[in-house]
Amino acid sequence: MSLVVDVVAVAFTVYSWLIIGRIILSWVRHNPYNPAVRFIYDLTDPYLNIFRRVIPPIGMIDISPIAALLVLQLLRGVIMQLLRSVGF
Repeated sequence: MSLVVDVVAVAFTVYSWLIIGRIILSWVRHNPYNPAVRFIYDLTDPYLNIFRRVIPPIGMIDISPIAALLVLQLLRGVIMQLLRSVGF
């Protein structure tokens, strides 16, 4: 694999883990002013808000992060295939 494909794969993996971390933060009590928590929220909010506008919460359960993860994995597959077909 080339360096470009590796970097893109790692970027998708890191962002997926950030979304998973965001899901876990919603289950536990945390300090929203903690710099690490703010970092996760600031990076994931723009992407998750796209899905929150489309998918309303079911009761008190927000399933938009699950849909966001699924779409992110689909995008990863498409982009990785495009990069490989181009010759990276």
